[in-house]
Amino acid sequence: MIFPLFGRLAFAACIVVAPAQTFFAQAQPVVDSAAPIPSGWARALPVLGRKAMVASQEIKASQIGLDVLKGGGNAVDAAVAVGFALAVTLPRAGNLGGGGFMLVRLADTGKTIAIDYRETAPLDTPRDVFLDAGGNFVPQRSQTSGLGVGVPGTVAGLALAHARYGSGRFALAELLAPAIALARDGFIIDDELADSLTQSSRRLGRWAPTRAIFFHPDGKPLGREERLVQADLARTLQVIAQQGPDGFYKGAAGERIVEAVRAAGGRMTLDDIRTYRVVEREPLRGTFRGREILAMPPPSSGGVHVIQLLNMLEPFSMREMGSNSAATIHVMSEAMKLAYVDRSEYLGDPDFVHVPLRGLLSKDYAAKQRAQISLERARPSAEIKPGDAPAFESDQTTHYSIVDERGNAVSNTYTLNFSYGLGLVAEGTGVLLNNELDDFAARRDVFNAYGMLGGDANAPGPRKRPLSSMSPTIVVKDGQVELVTGSPGGSRIITIVLQAILDIIEHGMNPAEAAASPRIHHQWQPDELRVERGISVDTIRLLEGMGHKVRVQQAAGSVQTIYRSNGLLMGASDPRQRGGAALGY
Repeated sequence: MIFPLFGRLAFAACIVVAPAQTFFAQAQPVVDSAAPIPSGWARALPVLGRKAMVASQEIKASQIGLDVLKGGGNAVDAAVAVGFALAVTLPRAGNLGGGGFMLVRLADTGKTIAIDYRETAPLDTPRDVFLDAGGNFVPQRSQTSGLGVGVPGTVAGLALAHARYGSGRFALAELLAPAIALARDGFIIDDELADSLTQSSRRLGRWAPTRAIFFHPDGKPLGREERLVQADLARTLQVIAQQGPDGFYKGAAGERIVEAVRAAGGRMTLDDIRTYRVVEREPLRGTFRGREILAMPPPSSGGVHVIQLLNMLEPFSMREMGSNSAATIHVMSEAMKLAYVDRSEYLGDPDFVHVPLRGLLSKDYAAKQRAQISLERARPSAEIKPGDAPAFESDQTTHYSIVDERGNAVSNTYTLNFSYGLGLVAEGTGVLLNNELDDFAARRDVFNAYGMLGGDANAPGPRKRPLSSMSPTIVVKDGQVELVTGSPGGSRIITIVLQAILDIIEHGMNPAEAAASPRIHHQWQPDELRVERGISVDTIRLLEGMGHKVRVQQAAGSVQTIYRSNGLLMGASDPRQRGGAALGY
């Protein structure tokens, strides 16, 4: 039986331990700028809690997660409930038809588990699947046809997390109940969802089963203040609640997904979907400023390069250089180029290729790479080649972070790739399908949709998992979880997560300030330093004087962060996206 709080999704009282304005008014000024605690000096205020916190990109999902925690569930229980809820309330990124990565940190044992539920390519996936007869890349094959759809892993991943690491207090059906109710009864469309439906209307409007859910009969997408009902999705969720993941992969939903993919030109078979498996992997471990950095291993490239970048940047006195100063942006950008060129060469599915993790994560290798950074001049990307790592023996994604009363933590990022994925709903299921196989490197000299280059390590192949930039991350200090963070953002995820960590640990910001801070990004190719508005004109001129090709870009990412300091949990949902919320008690 579902506990009563699930019936009060709008309930938002008591989400902080004390009224925020009162707390901040009484707090003493912070003397040490490296101590990111709430104070009268703060430019943005985080949500506070003493026991538990949920931060996600959609407030109804955050409330569901908080209700699970208040009802005695652990962080994994809450993560499962949030994941299924986002499939209903954030359809452009939350999903049943995609995949992702989850980091679980268990407080009682200190063990961390990396759950890989990334999508896989069908068995019938040749190396040249996205090339024409002349060997030319055809973007439509990976981005707008069934050939781009990977076998979805979300349902299996969330179910495995619940079965192995849940508290045992809640059955899977109980955790699915709020999502089922939201899909069945519908909810009022807010500004964020209305805008995303309009922006993606061309992709969604191609498919009749999708139009039937998200459009009016006259062909216009649903708008603000209208009710979105997803009856087919409710039935699919109900089957999962009753039968577990087999009801999805081996039942009618799986059959209809295969039918939809093949009708759209793909090669997925019933055997592909019925044999999908989740992989538990060892998390990557690094260190930074006396802390342990826990991150996802390949086929996520995010964990590798977050740690690699922290290794390269640790010796620089960035705190003295200043947040978003020209000097700090310069050294970050130069390090980013070195990391992304390594990504293009070495990273892929570790079940099929050797990834030189020991070399890439080595402090010695970082020192070797750091020696290439000039403090006066930006190095052109054309001069930068992959390092000799073997000698040392991966915009429409969403992330949520959870910490429970016991100190357990979950950092979870999952995706459909493009906004609403392929845009195709498998008829009768309500399930939007991904176009995640565009993350493969179709050819060494071809950019994917996010401007990323790759090599043979990330080539398409049977049952392979495409490389991802998703970077769920947990930071541990003195044996206790200090920071849980992650973000969407395509190829920019790695640098967004890097800057969230640096802004808090290095520059003394609280999570809300870090979330609002302007971001920069360089991914080696194309050779341009992308900056958000908020970086000063003077700083940009200094960077250009050092040789950087600076381009002001649209806002990037939606970081969801929980930070523990001085006995408080502080949560923040990125202000770049409307509708998100950090909730705690």
